[in-house]
Amino acid sequence: MTGEIGVGLIGTGFMGRSHAFAYNSVKAIFGDVLAPKRLVLCDLDEAVAKQKATEFGFERSTTHWREVIADPAVELVSITTWNGTHKQIAIAALEAGKHVYCEKPMALSLKHAEEMAAAARKAKGCVTMMGYNYIKNPAVQSMKRLVASGLIGDVIDFRGTVDEDYMADPMLPWSWRLKAADAGLGTLGDITCHLISLALDVVGPIAKLTALLDTVHKQRPLADKPGEDAAVENDDVAHALVRFKNGARGTIASSRVAHGRKNVLRIEVHGTKGMLVFDQERMNELQLYTADGPKETRGFRTILTGPQHPPYDRFVPAPGHQLGFNDMKAIELAHLLRAIKGEVKPHMSFEDGLKIEYVIDAIVRSSKDGVWVAVA
Repeated sequence: MTGEIGVGLIGTGFMGRSHAFAYNSVKAIFGDVLAPKRLVLCDLDEAVAKQKATEFGFERSTTHWREVIADPAVELVSITTWNGTHKQIAIAALEAGKHVYCEKPMALSLKHAEEMAAAARKAKGCVTMMGYNYIKNPAVQSMKRLVASGLIGDVIDFRGTVDEDYMADPMLPWSWRLKAADAGLGTLGDITCHLISLALDVVGPIAKLTALLDTVHKQRPLADKPGEDAAVENDDVAHALVRFKNGARGTIASSRVAHGRKNVLRIEVHGTKGMLVFDQERMNELQLYTADGPKETRGFRTILTGPQHPPYDRFVPAPGHQLGFNDMKAIELAHLLRAIKGEVKPHMSFEDGLKIEYVIDAIVRSSKDGVWVAVA
């Protein structure tokens, strides 16, 4: 393998731009990784495709995603399109012998996710990664190490919340995100999956759960047809009570209609000797409490991420300067590039993404039947 890797990017929205940021910056930050050679960018709109190719630094553009995959120089395909397209593009890329970097959620359904994972197993030598960049946060990885070290004792409880308000306004027009055929699930597939990724990564597999899904705003106005509404086909709120395989219990609570919440992603891990807290709105901090020492001096202490929390040191040499969302994307991409070189084991591969989909499927089944269900 040479020191470069040819890249094709499909999709130019928010996540397409985020992937482009990572491809532009990863070599400067992580000097020992493969250098992404930005070859071709795809968008359905020809003018947009050309403009974004220039902005993102890609050599050329196309309006057909199959042209990206057909290019023999493209070795790695980024998929940042809407949810309903992930399966088709990912499987086609794997069958063509390409590595695949796909944004979450994995697919519209568990069946589609299973087909993607099966295609990845069949495509020998192809590395896959799902876009769950929050777990790459140095603070989260430090939390994971501290839990594994036994610092807070045996894990007895997990509490997780993810809330946003992007669908809180009941008069917000209907969009593709509310259609099952295009988006699949609602808050469960869009943001709850991030919370599940953290729970599985920090605490471990979930054995069983009971859950509740609800659609709060069941109709929304059609922007192009004044006076007419369309049905909302997926969930606004998703909650679950879970039991982990290690015996710990936990709660998962999520909403896309929580007024005032922009990106609350908060987890608490309670142990027999203390607890740890991470809050995405303060994404460069950990809160640690240990039940030792004089009681009069016990309390939570704030741990600011710094060079002692790799790979923070790749970005800045001093603590307290803070990393952001797109920095997490660069860390995620660096791991993928190292996995392609065979230096590390893939983390959040399609196989790992499938584990999240099994939890999501169990939440749907439990809510439908009103019972505890086992996670496959």
